[in-house]
Amino acid sequence: MVNIERPLIILLVVLIASVILGLALSSQSVQNISKSEGNVVKLLGSGATFPYPQLIKWLIDFHKEHPDIVINYNPTGSGTGQSQFFARVVDFAGSDPPVSNVVWQRWKGKFVQMPYILGGVVITYNLPELGGNQLKLDGEAIASIFAARIQYWDDPKIASLNPRVKLPHKRIIAVHRSDASGTTQIFTTFLHKAAPRIWPLSLVGKTVEWPVDKAGNGVGGKGNQGIAQVVTTTKYSIGYVELSFALEEKMPVALVKNKEGKFVKPCAETITSAAAGALSYLPDSPLGDFSNDLNAIVYAPGENSYPIASFSHLLFYTRYEDPAKLEAIKEFIRYVNGEGQSKIVSGYAPIPEGLRKINLKALDIIRGS
Repeated sequence: MVNIERPLIILLVVLIASVILGLALSSQSVQNISKSEGNVVKLLGSGATFPYPQLIKWLIDFHKEHPDIVINYNPTGSGTGQSQFFARVVDFAGSDPPVSNVVWQRWKGKFVQMPYILGGVVITYNLPELGGNQLKLDGEAIASIFAARIQYWDDPKIASLNPRVKLPHKRIIAVHRSDASGTTQIFTTFLHKAAPRIWPLSLVGKTVEWPVDKAGNGVGGKGNQGIAQVVTTTKYSIGYVELSFALEEKMPVALVKNKEGKFVKPCAETITSAAAGALSYLPDSPLGDFSNDLNAIVYAPGENSYPIASFSHLLFYTRYEDPAKLEAIKEFIRYVNGEGQSKIVSGYAPIPEGLRKINLKALDIIRGS
């Protein structure tokens, strides 16, 4: 018989020694990290989910170039981001829609605001019968779906926009954001501008009382991920998400009729086209009132303009007590409006050169306390 006691004792001794050594190395590593982080500046931001894929790419790249600056961003939604910013819980915030005129008047001079990236909101769906065809919709059809005026896929209105497709007589499940969302404000702004008789101004905002919920075929989802999960797992559903997210998840997107009556594919070129006509409505200083820029870019004129496009905005304070944070903020602003504009994630588009120059004026405005 083989004596297994001695090998087991030796194995246990080796294991215990390994654990002790591992703990010692782990402790040493923590000490080294703590020492190395002594001069690291940490910034915290929160807000819009709309630009999140772009921000993540930038933050990783920015940290490689500035290893002494660590920026964390929490995609809480535009509503939460603005609330945390004005409560000074975070160092900066992201918001898809600009700050409202009422809020701007209240905090005028205490913060700067910059449109820093272009994106789009797309209509995604789960319609097996469509096959390889791409769904076509206009503002009235989309508004009617979320207003519960259209409840079945083979409704004459949808059928007239898709004459080559045999649509099923299946009830439509309309999926919307359940959190305070800038994406929702962009989407509902489009519904109002494209179909004002169906979608009144009272139903425009980061959160709204969805008529389709009252009809029993509306479903809420938190963030782009929440909507995507419901749509991809629920046949005959429809929802709205940010373009870059839809591309990443390989979700189908609809062609949407624009103001000129053209069905347009959402992409960088059509989003840029929509922004071109909005520039004249923007102020010439980051201290200015940007509250009209969403209205200017959504459902903008132009044959090649995608109708549900938007700027996304960053908010910074005009005063930072910590000198290190102040310089870190300025470096980040330089990067976003400079090198970052050449590193755009699929689904977004860079802002025009003239707008970058306006944003960079913030460098002379933001100061220490």
